[in-house]
Amino acid sequence: MKKPDCGARRILVLEDEPAIGGICRRVLAGEEFEVDIAVNGKVAQDMLGKKAYDLCLLDIKTPAMSGKELYQWLKEEHPQMVSRVIFTSGSVMGGDTMIFIEQTGKPFLPKPFTPDELRAVVRDTLKEAGK
Repeated sequence: MKKPDCGARRILVLEDEPAIGGICRRVLAGEEFEVDIAVNGKVAQDMLGKKAYDLCLLDIKTPAMSGKELYQWLKEEHPQMVSRVIFTSGSVMGGDTMIFIEQTGKPFLPKPFTPDELRAVVRDTLKEAGK
């Protein structure tokens, strides 16, 4: 995995809804992040192999590979990223998904979210991770 450019802050957003991905890009670019959007976990895996990211915002339900599956892969392949994951979802959360999120101890941002909520959870997560 490549090292980030000096001073560059990068966020990988796993999001299959173009409108939500666009909002994330605009809000986070306004906070001086470089934002890459992956439409599914398989695309995100490829991107994680090419760039270093400061944070991953993972939609729980995406086609081909879900945010849950990508998180499990991150634990094995990029364990340093595990402390810098935020989960999001717009669907009604079933028991298994809620148990999963509780077990990970990672932040959860329900959709729809406001730009301020997005900024706050990103800021808090990076601060906790020492970034």
